[in-house]
Amino acid sequence: MLEVQGINTFYGNAHVLFDVSLQVHEGECVSLLGRNGAGKTTTLRSIMNLNPARTGKVSLSSRSLAGLMPYQVAQAGIAFVPEDRRIFPTLSVEENLVLGTKKSSHGQMAWTLERIYETFPKLYELRERSGGNLSGGEQQILSIGRAIMGNPGLLLLDEPTEGLAPIVVEELVAAIHTLKREQMTVLLVEQNLNVALELADRCYVLDHGSVVMEGSAESIRTNDQLRHDLLGV
Repeated sequence: MLEVQGINTFYGNAHVLFDVSLQVHEGECVSLLGRNGAGKTTTLRSIMNLNPARTGKVSLSSRSLAGLMPYQVAQAGIAFVPEDRRIFPTLSVEENLVLGTKKSSHGQMAWTLERIYETFPKLYELRERSGGNLSGGEQQILSIGRAIMGNPGLLLLDEPTEGLAPIVVEELVAAIHTLKREQMTVLLVEQNLNVALELADRCYVLDHGSVVMEGSAESIRTNDQLRHDLLGV
């Protein structure tokens, strides 16, 4: 579904991503792993054309995303949940969700408000509360729910458990497991290695802006040398 081929991304004159290539197949959860500064978030931002790659190619279902504005990438079927969540604090949970509503790139409405509430019962309980009065974990679930209301073909998650208490992390992981059962295609950046490996089918390891390894979550979980050398754990 998603194919990234040899992208090179810069911030000004600083070369950040070096010939990064990866694939995410339909219904798969893929994790990007690496130390802080390895280029994981930049990879997501390059896919969304928030920081467009200077060279290389990004395509979704064989459609090139080159030259598209970020909102056009979203219309093509990719939803991005950034680390800072970007919910509307003065709007209620339900209003935030409704604002995210759109048909899929194929004109379908598989994800409705009712289905979101069935999948994330906590959001139903909080539907009248303003976004600014939610906990960090509740805001994160809301941001994911709002993204899914756009009926994307691919969901990009950037550090969804960052700064959350362990019990809240468990709730969020359970929510993402629910999405996996619904065959949602996910590309995940997650610094919590245990969470990343629990959720992922496959992983790519980045180091200094380059992909240095690809493998199953299990192969990385059992490779102590790799985890020490490249992930610092």
